[in-house]
Amino acid sequence: MGRLCLVATPIGNLGDITLRALETLRQADAVACEDTRHTLKLLTHFEIRKPLVSCHANDEERGAARVLALLAEGKTVAYCSDAGTPGLSDPGSLLARRAREAGHEVTPLPGPSAFAALVSAAGIGGRSFLFDGFPSPKSGRRRSRVAELMAREESFVLYESPHRIDKLLADIAGIDPGRRVCVGREISKLHEEFVVGTAAELLSRFSGEAERRGEFSVLVAAAELA
Repeated sequence: MGRLCLVATPIGNLGDITLRALETLRQADAVACEDTRHTLKLLTHFEIRKPLVSCHANDEERGAARVLALLAEGKTVAYCSDAGTPGLSDPGSLLARRAREAGHEVTPLPGPSAFAALVSAAGIGGRSFLFDGFPSPKSGRRRSRVAELMAREESFVLYESPHRIDKLLADIAGIDPGRRVCVGREISKLHEEFVVGTAAELLSRFSGEAERRGEFSVLVAAAELA
């Protein structure tokens, strides 16, 4: 049987790649990836040359079939999403499930994650955190989901684009302007920034930016921690 390795890759700083990830990529028979162009840049930087297999999120079933064909030949395939940990707000879960169902070995290689980095830097604490990925771009659905999450007992983490971060913060502040929030931007990159304050303070801070760039990660504290 074959072996599928789910490889976490840097979310910004290429120095965050692990030694185990590099060893696995060098030893794999092929590298499957969310976007071959993105992964090729990573491999080229570390002088690794491997056959690439497209396994894009919009057609993961077909990509998984390609990978399963290689695994059926007894080969080792490394899978990389564009950045971070496969399956965590990234494709990879379907491939892992299909490979396991077919009897192949599935091995995760832990590494970079915006979610883990944000929780680590926020200093908010708590026993549990709920990860909900990207909220709906539709305002009604987003507000409804944010209200559900804020009614829960645990803190939660969302990802958001620079084009909608002010709308997300407005939804949070509209429910509880005093709720403690940590916003991380450009995590691990040159202009990395973490800002902690109340929802109202952060809404004022980010809505006032003339030009907003970078992907955002948002941690909203549980009410008892606010």
